[in-house]
Amino acid sequence: MRKHIFNAGPCKLPDMTLENTAKAVNELGNCGQSILEVSHRSADFQAVYDETVALFKEVLNIPDNYSVIFLGGGASMQFCMIPYNFLGKKAAYVNTGVWSKKAIAEAKLWGEVEVIASSEDRNFTYYPKGFKIPSDVDYLHITSNNTIRGTEIFEDLDSPVPVIADMSSDICSRPVDVTKYMMIYGGCQKNLGPAGATFVIIRNDYLDKVVADRKIPTMLKYQTHVENGSMFNTPPCINIFAVGQTLKWIKQMGGVEAMERMAIERCDALYAEFDRNTVFRAVVEEGSRSRMNIPFVMAEGYEELEKEFLDFCKSKNIVGVKGHRLVGGFRASTYNACTMDDVRALIAAMQEFEKNHKK
Repeated sequence: MRKHIFNAGPCKLPDMTLENTAKAVNELGNCGQSILEVSHRSADFQAVYDETVALFKEVLNIPDNYSVIFLGGGASMQFCMIPYNFLGKKAAYVNTGVWSKKAIAEAKLWGEVEVIASSEDRNFTYYPKGFKIPSDVDYLHITSNNTIRGTEIFEDLDSPVPVIADMSSDICSRPVDVTKYMMIYGGCQKNLGPAGATFVIIRNDYLDKVVADRKIPTMLKYQTHVENGSMFNTPPCINIFAVGQTLKWIKQMGGVEAMERMAIERCDALYAEFDRNTVFRAVVEEGSRSRMNIPFVMAEGYEELEKEFLDFCKSKNIVGVKGHRLVGGFRASTYNACTMDDVRALIAAMQEFEKNHKK
């Protein structure tokens, strides 16, 4: 029986992605080779790559003056590649949790970092708003959605400086004005495909604006990968194929507009249950609550039941709701492929658990 999957990444993927990728493992099209065997230099894989990039551009309405590439190393590699390429003297960062702090730490290796806003004062339970963006920095870096703490920003900022966004966990979950960003990046495993590929959407004119006097290894230059169509070294072929299938599914479902409608329906149902339920409560402040990652905890007086609830979820075929090891509690990751049936199963489990344990 297929589980109700709420994993934070690797994530639940559409059935179409799983089925078509499984077929491609046996044979890619009619080429007589598996997607695991086919040469990345072949016409067969080039067609896969070109279709995936074209779908990405179509689904997210990415302008022609941007390039889409796929890299290894996860978003964590981008934490160092970004400042290595673009931080000359000073960059601005918004600190909204674990991944922002990791990005800030890497940037400090290459120049001054100004943290212009932070939600650490209230344990990262909200997304800072109304912060002033300085005009004397090389770029502004934000993490649009925070998988661990469950906060999200839903607007594309107007900025006097180039904006770079880590959208690992909310990419393609809503329409985005790509023109307001110099670069958007993220690990594919949180909303697009299996772990092992990283997407980068970058405006082409910034490729010439790397720090002029810094010697950057060839593999760590964005220009290298754009010029070689992600094939300077062997790309993660099966991952790119799977991402392409997910993008095809998003298009068939009605695009990012449909993804947003479904995301709102899922999260509204869960947050409403937390507000009603006497045994569980949400932890993120209203107005900052993520649609993709929804953390919650036992209400006061029920803390000792945490492990019992996790075991209860397993008995109901619900997996992936254990909170991140750094914060504990629970977390339901409701990415694009998560269904209302999944959400209803979790809500029913919470209601039954409440009925059995309400004091």
